[in-house]
Amino acid sequence: MDFVDRIIQGDCEEIMEQFPDNSIDLIFTSPPYADQRKQTYGGVRPNEYVDWFLPKTEQFLRVLKPTGTFVLNIKERVVGGERHTYVIELILKMRKQGWLWTEEFIWHKKNSYPGKWPNRFRDSWERLLQFNKQRKFAMYQEEVMVPVGDWAQDRLSSLSDTDKMRDESKVNSGFGKNVSNWMGRDKVYPTNVVHMATECSNRNHSAAFPVPLPTWFIKLFTRPGDIVLDPFVGSGTTALAAKQLGRHYVGIDISEEYCEIAETRVMQMQPMLLDERTTYDVRPDNESTMS
Repeated sequence: MDFVDRIIQGDCEEIMEQFPDNSIDLIFTSPPYADQRKQTYGGVRPNEYVDWFLPKTEQFLRVLKPTGTFVLNIKERVVGGERHTYVIELILKMRKQGWLWTEEFIWHKKNSYPGKWPNRFRDSWERLLQFNKQRKFAMYQEEVMVPVGDWAQDRLSSLSDTDKMRDESKVNSGFGKNVSNWMGRDKVYPTNVVHMATECSNRNHSAAFPVPLPTWFIKLFTRPGDIVLDPFVGSGTTALAAKQLGRHYVGIDISEEYCEIAETRVMQMQPMLLDERTTYDVRPDNESTMS
């Protein structure tokens, strides 16, 4: 597979036609949002976005391994004073295409600046939609565990009898927890809200995301030696994160300038000698992950 560990210039839909079936472990990407990056990607109109993107997801579905995952970073645009529905429409069409919409993560941007609009507040989060080909897929939850948090000092110091068994929710939600499962542990599983700052320097790219964002998902869904694809690689952040973690990367972008930037960044980066765990904010809602 001569496309591995390369940054390739071209239209991802056409480039991926040359890739073999079931060859990629993780696809992580942030495509141009509707009406964005007009000079580079044509500024696809919201009403045309689904038709533009579906042929690409068809190729993603073909090249992704049965145990692989596709993570799509995307956000609805405001049109005429309301959120457009193209993301929702895309999800429904992808399900008809054969995808399973397994999960939705939220990236909370910790460093959003203040702002004011007449009918809404400033965006401080983005979607990360998880799609799979089948219900059983590769997932390594222990790789993204977080410190247990201060709540454990008081909550676990004195357990009742109820805390030592699976206690069903008092509101009949169907959820339950066994608090004693977390005694003596210094790590817990995170929530599906990822708290990270945005990229403060644009890397000569209009929408660069921070390295820790793909890093978190690469750790969650791949092992060293797996292949990570970003079909809209931009300045190369996903490829950079994959290389740092000892994974193989494939980056595609239609822009020659972005490909050159990505190639330079990746070539200058050496893989980590030790897989240092990235630290993230620990929020009080960690307690709600106990089950």
